[in-house]
Amino acid sequence: MPETRFPIRTGRQVQTASSVLVLALLSLTLGGCSGGDFGRTREDFRNDDMHRWMGGEVTGSIGVRPSQFQLTDSERQLRDLAYQFVEPPLSRPAWKSVFGDYKPFASPWRQGAPLFDRTAYGRALIDEPHRSDASRYAQLIDDVRDDITRFDPFFTAAARVLDLDRKRSASLAHVSELSPRERADAVARMEENTLIVQWVQQCLEQRISSYHWALERLVIQGPDNIAADADRLIGQLAALAANPPVAVQPVIGHTVRARG
Repeated sequence: MPETRFPIRTGRQVQTASSVLVLALLSLTLGGCSGGDFGRTREDFRNDDMHRWMGGEVTGSIGVRPSQFQLTDSERQLRDLAYQFVEPPLSRPAWKSVFGDYKPFASPWRQGAPLFDRTAYGRALIDEPHRSDASRYAQLIDDVRDDITRFDPFFTAAARVLDLDRKRSASLAHVSELSPRERADAVARMEENTLIVQWVQQCLEQRISSYHWALERLVIQGPDNIAADADRLIGQLAALAANPPVAVQPVIGHTVRARG
């Protein structure tokens, strides 16, 4: 019998080759995703200015050209801390975090931005699989407590940035040979910082409204004595939001309209 030029593959060899091909394809596919191990954002997606877009979003939404100045350390920290409030709670389902757990959001001043739905958080909390009603209360308490923990660091950073902006504004009249472009960039950066603080203030009001709605539904669907702890924490967060260390007046409009 003549020798064939093509060796005959056994079933085991074919299966091994197929497995290698599948693993290679999966590596190529998942390599382009932004989700990292255990639902964390991939390290190659993280960078110092990953939240810089927030400044361009708030000024762009009111028709102002974004500042081209680089971010200061304090301005970068302000945006990093602000994103924790801008991102709605329970907005990252476990399945989604594998394929991309980070996204920008439209500012409340952008024309056509989605209306705030105060029921969305509560419905997600109730619809998500939980071992018991107590675990739903625990999730609500954790979310409110996280907001309370983030409150002081954000407003401390905001106070520092806005204080430096007041000094920047006073310095504009004394800078020699200040070009129109430089002035415009300085003014735009100050507007960015102010609007970001206002954005967080509105998000805090929205979160408190959402937490109240969620707690009311939990109480009627699965009453538990732990509801009193949740109510106390929501009241604590509401008191903080009503008297923030830094208060800025809205540039445009007053509050974001709620639905529901």
